[in-house]
Amino acid sequence: MGLLFISLFLIPGTLTAQKKREEKKEDGYRFTDVVRLPVSAVKNQQRTGTCWAFATTSFIESELMRMGLTETDLSEMYFVKHAYLNKADLYIRYHGMANFSQGGQAHDVIKVVKEHGFVPETVYPGKNYGSDTHNHGELSAVLRGFLDGLTGGRIRPLSPVWPEAFRKVVETYLGEEPSAFQVEGKTFTPKSYLESTGFDPDQYVEITSYTHHPFYEKINLEVPDNWSGDLYYNLPVEELMEVIDHALMNGYTVAWDGDVSEQGMSHKNGVAILPEKEWDEMSDEEREKIFKSPSPEKTVTQEMRQETFNNFLTTDDHLMHIVGISEDREGNRYYITKNSWGTDSNEDGGFLRMSAPYVKLKTIAIMVHRDAVPENITKKWETGK
Repeated sequence: MGLLFISLFLIPGTLTAQKKREEKKEDGYRFTDVVRLPVSAVKNQQRTGTCWAFATTSFIESELMRMGLTETDLSEMYFVKHAYLNKADLYIRYHGMANFSQGGQAHDVIKVVKEHGFVPETVYPGKNYGSDTHNHGELSAVLRGFLDGLTGGRIRPLSPVWPEAFRKVVETYLGEEPSAFQVEGKTFTPKSYLESTGFDPDQYVEITSYTHHPFYEKINLEVPDNWSGDLYYNLPVEELMEVIDHALMNGYTVAWDGDVSEQGMSHKNGVAILPEKEWDEMSDEEREKIFKSPSPEKTVTQEMRQETFNNFLTTDDHLMHIVGISEDREGNRYYITKNSWGTDSNEDGGFLRMSAPYVKLKTIAIMVHRDAVPENITKKWETGK
């Protein structure tokens, strides 16, 4: 998942703008939180396509809080660094015919955790290029050029030192990781720091819902950012939604991968909705109104999900972190979602609420703890029906 975002700094509005905001609160959605789980501070991925790292890192940080630890600020760029190295290896093995981009999936983070551990943000901020802003435009271009130079057919045989040379390029931009570091006076390695938290990367599963594969089986989800060919449990969409609700109501947050290209997705307005009326059939007044107060939304079916996946209207644009459930003044359900576009990106401090119909249609996949899945569903995984 590699959606780029450049944060905009909001300038305090006029009295008229303030009045409009007050009217919106009075006559608008008027959300009531049903459950809102502990979550770390909103961050900003800035000029990078690393939403997958930010969302999944936030997910892990919430898991650590669920396990009784205080709020922890882990390094996203530590995961990004190792993912670049893993992608490069696969890209070369496939002679340049694999996906090499800034994007990724939740399992990319979990794999790094399992193999290498994790580190605090202060230990590895990942900005070694003279800027306080994350910006991977040049880094991505340089890395791709490096690899394409090796796979272009003119260099044979490849030397055994190219992986180390590639690593050095990555570390030039993101920094070298320390072999040991201190936290509150104690010395850790990335592995021992992981062990000190009790976090078990083997306890997490990814789930999707598409009919071109059998339900209740593990399937290779065909999206570009699943570059490693990882497997997802495939469930009917009603059960996918059941997992999300069950997780949140039992204290587990959800790492979410989905499509944010819909016109009804407005981070600025703090909502993602699926209006019943098509966007190009709405007047300007109607388009403005749907972000101010609840309006009828589409009834989503399994067939709709499959159609939009098949015709590319649903793609793996972006990863975010679902941390709770809200209801609007009419009792409609929304999922409280932490984005990685900075606290100044909207009036809700970087959070938004995705409606149940939006989530039902536009979810590509989720990651949850195994214990967050209802027992009746895990039994179906075991039996295949």
